[in-house]
Amino acid sequence: MSMTDSHIACATLVEKGDPDRFLAVMAAPPAARPDLFALYAFNLEIARAPWVTKEPLLAQMRLQFWRDVLSGEGAPVHEIAPALVTLQAERGLDTALLAALIDAREIEIGTKAPFETTDALWRYLEDSAGGLLTLAVQALGGGAPADWPGLRDLGAAQGLANYLRAVPALEQAGRLPLPDGRPQAVAELARDGLNRLKRGRAGARSVPRPARPALLAAWQAGALLTQAARDPGRVAEGRLGQSEFRRRGSLLMRALIGG
Repeated sequence: MSMTDSHIACATLVEKGDPDRFLAVMAAPPAARPDLFALYAFNLEIARAPWVTKEPLLAQMRLQFWRDVLSGEGAPVHEIAPALVTLQAERGLDTALLAALIDAREIEIGTKAPFETTDALWRYLEDSAGGLLTLAVQALGGGAPADWPGLRDLGAAQGLANYLRAVPALEQAGRLPLPDGRPQAVAELARDGLNRLKRGRAGARSVPRPARPALLAAWQAGALLTQAARDPGRVAEGRLGQSEFRRRGSLLMRALIGG
């Protein structure tokens, strides 16, 4: 697929707002990039909805806008909407996963402590990051989501790594992002994430080669979760991360071995 103006708008949005996924897309074959940019730009827009306004009703309206776009009830007036609508029409993206992806963001609207239990946090990660990774595989022709149940674990583990990196910013915004922020609980959560990552990677081994670039988005999850498990203080202090050399080198390695 060629890059339309809408795809270019998607790429620009992802580059500015989600630089890690932007790098992952640029490590994918050129033919895979337009669809991934469309999906990741959509994810970025709905992820922002709870944060761009302090009015819960306005945040809910932003999410409803995207529900209407995907259902065909709303005009695709947003610059990224044409690319998303085309992707949905051509690949038949799973409507339940798309709906769950949007619904997951409602949890973050107007609440100081969105997750009372670890199970609630994992459900959120499965529906958001887990659903997104599954949709990305489907977008690249990977077949029905039911064919690859391990992708939700892989995506949720990636989502946890990203979420733990965001903890300091969430706390600064007045949120209580973790159901239990004690170091031992954070370390246990990270270990659970590593177990899910292992299961997810095992389950993703049979993903068709053309769809495997979708898996690149999870390239940092293992390193970040290992850091959090060994030294949970890094989470509260905002010290999760790799050097630029390791960050790009590990992505290159993943790209070479196929995700």
